[in-house]
Amino acid sequence: MVLDHPERPLSNNETERALRHLVRARRIGMGARAFALLASVIETCRKRGVSPWRYLAEVIGQRRKVLSAPPMPAPAA
Repeated sequence: MVLDHPERPLSNNETERALRHLVRARRIGMGARAFALLASVIETCRKRGVSPWRYLAEVIGQRRKVLSAPPMPAPAA
């Protein structure tokens, strides 16, 4: 993937560091898989320059209609 997109970093260390505080919170007492997934979606949206709240509202709206959740948004240009 990096060869096709040289602007991308060679590792995901930055992303892992961004999520580290959330992992600690989960270990301390949150424990829910849903917490980890939600935190990951929010952080991914922020990294891509997209409002996580709008995306999550869209996901909830689609799922209430028993439709597939939309894909993660592409990075903003």
